Amino acid sequence: MEKSIYSRRYSLFAQLLRAAREEAGFTQEEVAARLETTQTFISKCERGERRLDVVELCSWCEALGIPAGEFVAELEKKL
Repeated sequence: MEKSIYSRRYSLFAQLLRAAREEAGFTQEEVAARLETTQTFISKCERGERRLDVVELCSWCEALGIPAGEFVAELEKKL
């Protein structure tokens, strides 16, 4: 199983992170504040430069106000 941040699958994941944020109407700065992190961290995640684990993804989804299961279901459709 490929775990690279450079895989096609991870690229789709990162694109979906950004799309979910934009659809929720948040800036990177607003999501960073909700997650108590930096805008740079958010940017790196959305560009696929930084991997997220499941716990981080759940926090990200919570910050956006979307169920993590909904995010994963959308990802599965795109894969």
